Amino acid sequence: MERTEKVILTNMCMIRDGTKVLVEEKTGKDAGGIIFPGGHVEPGEPVTDSVIREMKEETGLNIESPKLCGIKEWLNPDGSRYIVFLFRADRFTGELTSSEEGNVFWAEQEDVLKMNWIWHMDSLMKIMAHDEFTELFLDDRDDWKPVLK
Repeated sequence: MERTEKVILTNMCMIRDGTKVLVEEKTGKDAGGIIFPGGHVEPGEPVTDSVIREMKEETGLNIESPKLCGIKEWLNPDGSRYIVFLFRADRFTGELTSSEEGNVFWAEQEDVLKMNWIWHMDSLMKIMAHDEFTELFLDDRDDWKPVLK
């Protein structure tokens, strides 16, 4: 039985400032709504370093001591696994700046799910903001039943 698989590693981070969180309105091919900023883990790059780098690139902010909150994952049609490491950060420096990925702005945490959100933001909030669970596994296989719901 093969125990290795092709995996795509990415990250996402909810940056908090008091009652506000930083959200990104995606532009380009990924346009369509509000999500937390994030990006890919580069080959050989530590996961935590990747989220610090991505936050700087997409928001202009230097986050400190990001906390791993959980993961979001799914299986692609080609059989590869896509994993998003979900982080939260409360300490940061720098000046907020949007990037070509999208417009970033502060929103009251309680208002985020009232916005036009994408990519399972409701479940991400349960992981990143409320610590209700730590994994979101998306799968449409008929023969697989989730342990956690």
